[in-house]
Amino acid sequence: MEYVGRIFVILISSILINNFVMSRFLGICPFLGVSKRVETAIGMGAAVTFVMAMTSLITYIVQYAILEPLGLKYLQTIIFILVIASLVQFVEMVVQKASPTLYQALGVYLPLITTNCAVLGVAIINIDEKYDLIQALFNGVGAALGFTLAIVLFAGIRERLELSDIPKPLKGFPIALITAGLMSVAFLGFQGLIK
Repeated sequence: MEYVGRIFVILISSILINNFVMSRFLGICPFLGVSKRVETAIGMGAAVTFVMAMTSLITYIVQYAILEPLGLKYLQTIIFILVIASLVQFVEMVVQKASPTLYQALGVYLPLITTNCAVLGVAIINIDEKYDLIQALFNGVGAALGFTLAIVLFAGIRERLELSDIPKPLKGFPIALITAGLMSVAFLGFQGLIK
C-alpha cells in the first residue's frame, strides 16, 4: 500500500507541483509555438504523452541493462537522444498517416519533439531520482499529462485573448508571455499540496 501511495505522489507531483512547463521551465518552445488553437495543443499533448511514456520505459531499460553493466554511463545523453529521436520519427509517421490535418497543423513542432528538453529531462530525472521501472513510467506519464494540461489551458486562454480588446503594444506574443507568467504563478499554488 505504501508503494501505491508513492506512485500516486509521483504522478500528482509531476502533473501539478513539479509541472515541467510551469515549474521546471522545460518544453517552452512547443508550449509557445503550438498553443494558438486548443485542437492543435491536444494533438501535441497526445504526441508528447506517447513519447515521454515510451522514453521513460526504454531509457530506464537501456540505462540499467546496457549502460551501467558495460560501464558506458558517459554515453547516457547521446543514447537517450537517439531513443527519443527514434520514437518521434515513429510518432511522426503515425500522425501523418492517421491524421494529415493534425500533421499539417503541428508543422515543424512535431519533429521538434526530439529537441524538446522536457522529454530528455524526464529521462534524466528518472535516473537521478533512482526511480524503479514503474515509478519512472508514472513520472513520464505524469510529466506528459502536466505538459498537456499546461498547453491546453494556455491555448484556451490564447483563443479567448484573440477576441479580447487588448492594447495594441500588448497584442500577440507580449500578452501570451504575460499570460504564461501568470499561469506559472498560479501553478506555484500547488507547492503545498503534498508533503
